[in-house]
Amino acid sequence: MTLRNISHLLQYLLVRAFICIVQAVRMETCERFADFLATLCTTIIPIRRMLVDDNLRHAFPDLTEHRRRKLAKRMWKHLFLLVAEVAHAPRKIHETNWRDYVQLRDSALLARMLLDDRPLLLISGHFGNFELAGFILGILGFPTYSVARPLDNPYLHAFVGRFRGATGQHILPMKECYDDILAVLARGGTMGFLADQYAGSKGCWVDFFGRPVSAHKAIALFSLTHEAPMVVGYTYRRGKPLHYQMAVAGVADPKKLDSEVTAGVKPLTQWYTSRIEGFVREMPDQYWWLHNRWKDKRRRNQPREGRQAA
Repeated sequence: MTLRNISHLLQYLLVRAFICIVQAVRMETCERFADFLATLCTTIIPIRRMLVDDNLRHAFPDLTEHRRRKLAKRMWKHLFLLVAEVAHAPRKIHETNWRDYVQLRDSALLARMLLDDRPLLLISGHFGNFELAGFILGILGFPTYSVARPLDNPYLHAFVGRFRGATGQHILPMKECYDDILAVLARGGTMGFLADQYAGSKGCWVDFFGRPVSAHKAIALFSLTHEAPMVVGYTYRRGKPLHYQMAVAGVADPKKLDSEVTAGVKPLTQWYTSRIEGFVREMPDQYWWLHNRWKDKRRRNQPREGRQAA
């Protein structure tokens, strides 16, 4: 065994030990510890403080510095609590009691879209507990496929994969997954995307909280070329830990030819980006503001002559 493998194994054992400790304590204790860690990350050991504050300042220009700091702390508490919830979910939530933990606000609409023979795209962002969403859909008998970057640590990658696949969620590796996505859509499957990730300078540039962001063109293309309805949804915490509600923020159907939303890649990308912005505005403390979502390298990548001409 190489030193690299030994390092990966030690990391895996540490993570497993930590998860075992989390699973052994009550959720109320996890919540208090998450609050302590959130205070640590916003005051004593400021992690990405400048980036988080800059994102909040642009998204909510009316907030004072004090209110932005409080919102940042609530975000960190949500993130740490999310980890504990993911650890507890497989042991606490199952086929007979899921209603005790998760409510479906638009159950009839969601069921109708999932039961349709046509392929379906489920769109969300780094908001609420998106990991729990795939877990619950699997419990309900609706297997989904998602795209994710493989973890560098193979032991941790396999461990996370077991959680995601426990109820029927399938993960496709981010690299070289195009043909797999086409196969899923061709047989009428359901693809899930976290659509708020930076897509590079050649992505589709749309508006998000009043600032340009780069989004992946492929998501809208999959919907338009396969006539796959697009459902924007979100799973947000309601009150105490591990209690969530799943809701639909909007549906776009490419078969409705009179719709301006599905007239092309850019309007469809702007549509789902605006839907994500809508539910983030409702509950900003459950969004990942530590993402550098608004980076724009287009002008920096231009030749000096081009910048002067511009």
